[in-house]
Amino acid sequence: MKIIILGAGQVGGTLAENLANEANDITIVDTDAARLRELQDRMDIRTIEGKASYPSVPVQAGAQDADMLIAVTNLDEVNMIACQVAQTLFNTPTKIARVREHDYLKQKKIFADKAIPVDVLISPEELVTRHVKRLIQHPGALQVLDFADGKAQLVAVKAYYGGPLVGREIAYLRAHMPAVDTRVAAIFRRGSPIIPQGDTVIEADDEVFFIAATKDIRSVMSELRRLDRPYKRIMIAGGGNIGARLATTIEDDFQVKIIERSMSRCTQLARRLNNTIVLHGSASDKELLLEENIEDTDVFCALTNDDEANIMASMLAKRLGARTVMTLINNPAYVDLVQGGVIDIAISPQQTTIGALLTHVRRGDVAAVHSLRRGAAEALEAVAHGDSRSSKVVGKTIEQIALPPGCTIGAIVRNEEVLMAHDDVLVENGDHVILFLVDKKRIADVERLFQVGLAFF
Repeated sequence: MKIIILGAGQVGGTLAENLANEANDITIVDTDAARLRELQDRMDIRTIEGKASYPSVPVQAGAQDADMLIAVTNLDEVNMIACQVAQTLFNTPTKIARVREHDYLKQKKIFADKAIPVDVLISPEELVTRHVKRLIQHPGALQVLDFADGKAQLVAVKAYYGGPLVGREIAYLRAHMPAVDTRVAAIFRRGSPIIPQGDTVIEADDEVFFIAATKDIRSVMSELRRLDRPYKRIMIAGGGNIGARLATTIEDDFQVKIIERSMSRCTQLARRLNNTIVLHGSASDKELLLEENIEDTDVFCALTNDDEANIMASMLAKRLGARTVMTLINNPAYVDLVQGGVIDIAISPQQTTIGALLTHVRRGDVAAVHSLRRGAAEALEAVAHGDSRSSKVVGKTIEQIALPPGCTIGAIVRNEEVLMAHDDVLVENGDHVILFLVDKKRIADVERLFQVGLAFF
């Protein structure tokens, strides 16, 4: 696939790396020549120095025969104009734009063929807000991912000493919980993936990815670790776009406080939020945190635009008694350094955004893609089409499907029913198949598996 990426920042660079590894023809455009050289030294991609919205630039990038344009510069307006240029001059089939400003996102009708022709809108702030909200709703989870419109979820938890399943074979889970159907999709032990079998023994400190119907998630978590009591008190550091969005979405269900340095922004937040206490000050102010009973806080979320400030505030909050700390970190190099130490969960906006973008890049009918383990693994929801003659999966049981190495099927969602992927389950036309892939080099094999042969048409 020929893809042009506008913007070589963290998201554009990470996306280029993901797609270049999958044998796509990638061209990346940016005004920063040094950044482009750095990317070209690491990857087999083409780079163009220039302004993304200028009509002459996509000509240099080969937009005449591009399959997709992905505009992820730091300016919403540049991204939108670039999509307009691609449509007007080149009739580019798929145009994706990152749009941050809430005012634009509220008016979805401006993004249409007869207005601003954007096929797919990506809002990083919205995606990160949803991600953090799910983590707050599932105490103890490291990652919570929705599939099939929320009917099934894939959850990552750290197995603790004392969990009923720790030290036992996975097969014991079915016998121990006959009323709840679940499947362990993958285990990461000391950073290395293990494809689970029935006789695989779960050890303490394993990172376990399991899938289940959304209603059963909490029951399964209790088997792997002491079930954390529900969160009540949430403190948010940073009243920017993400902090304000999160407070808006959770303030009716939790006791929320938000700390913001800017007095004018505090005034705006106080007018906008109904049940949130807005505090003017620094999240690294020890006296302020103690005054606001940080020791009774269930979750401290550091969501400013400054990685270092987020890390330091989170470490201070944890030391002063906050039960769980979640930290927004833009620099990928920091994520592995801090998670699992003092900081419980490091949130990478890039990885959250990349999954949403990859959903529209994958070949075949792919309904959702989630990047896992900082991009090392991937979970995807593919829709099976065809019949036993035209499809490599339809009409076959799970056991009969020739999955590539490192790939497991976790569950199938059929209409409103969530079926765990046991060996005897038969895949039908229209099923949503949820797969876990620990080796992303095999993604092309998975895509081919779900492509329909000509016999179907």
